[in-house]
Amino acid sequence: MSPQKIKKTKKPEEKQEEVKIVSLGDATPAVVEEIIGRTGNVGEVQQVRVRILDGRDKNKILRRNVKGPIRIKDILMLRETEIEARKLMQGRKR
Repeated sequence: MSPQKIKKTKKPEEKQEEVKIVSLGDATPAVVEEIIGRTGNVGEVQQVRVRILDGRDKNKILRRNVKGPIRIKDILMLRETEIEARKLMQGRKR
């Protein structure tokens, strides 16, 4: 019997994850002052009231929608400070 030939196969190289770094150069800091309520289809978004800390709109108070965990006194980095979220409806329609 002749010895069997073993073929060496190369393992596919591991894919490296691409990481996007977002420049915060244009972002404006804002502090969460009040959590107004939940919105979205299943309540995954919270509406909060924030006060702008820096920039031309300093001390302006806005209503914003935030997805993910949030607490009072958290700092949000806002890309724009012109647009405000709509008010939540009071009560539910049945």
